[in-house]
Amino acid sequence: MSAPEKNIGDILLKVENISLSFGGVKALTDISFEIREREILAIIGPNGAGKSSMLNCINGFYHPQQGTITYRGEKRKQMRPHEAAKQGIARTFQNIALFKGMSTLDNIMTGRLLKMKSGLFTSAIYKGPAEREQIEHREFCERIIDFLEIEAIRKVPVGRLPYGLQKRVELARALAAEPTLLLLDEPMAGMNLEEKQDMCRFILDVNDEFGTTICLIEHDMGVVMDISDRVVVLDYGRKIGDGIPDEVKSSQAVIDAYLGVQH
Repeated sequence: MSAPEKNIGDILLKVENISLSFGGVKALTDISFEIREREILAIIGPNGAGKSSMLNCINGFYHPQQGTITYRGEKRKQMRPHEAAKQGIARTFQNIALFKGMSTLDNIMTGRLLKMKSGLFTSAIYKGPAEREQIEHREFCERIIDFLEIEAIRKVPVGRLPYGLQKRVELARALAAEPTLLLLDEPMAGMNLEEKQDMCRFILDVNDEFGTTICLIEHDMGVVMDISDRVVVLDYGRKIGDGIPDEVKSSQAVIDAYLGVQH
């Protein structure tokens, strides 16, 4: 399950001195790190360390009070989530955010909305170019369904699916947006061992076959050490580690703050 050899590229996203507070509570303090093209970067740390807050800053849900985020060489200011999505940043969430009454295919199709000129509803009313466009987008989504091996549930309402498959559908919807940078917030939380192994395989395949850069939050240290190229460690909103998995695993500060603590 270890990550394949790859050609890590230039800096795709750079986080510099980010600080984020909610009232008097400091969620992040002076955080800096880089994400490089085609790498898998894991962000780890105890509950409440600021991991999800960091992802929320990257894709525009939160706006830090201090620091800068540079994406593809351009410093961002007050970016909104839909603007981040247009620029190639897709996101999955800690708590599954799918349309439970819609089928797997229709959920995945919503990931194509930013790519559609006519939109789903226009396509349903008008023939001609709008209809052809929707067929093309549907074909793209069908390829993702094949890639993630969920053909058997393509017409099933996602609310009827077990948790592990819902997580896979959410990954499929994010991939439908053809992201350059994919943010995964605890993609394996609540999964059994077999489901985790499947998700690890798909994450590695997405990174390898599509060249997608991945930044993930994960608590399972076995998973993190197996699939990550680099690991950033947060504790109480501060960065205490940054390096390849073996370096991070042997850091005394990381052991004291996280790896040596039973969660």
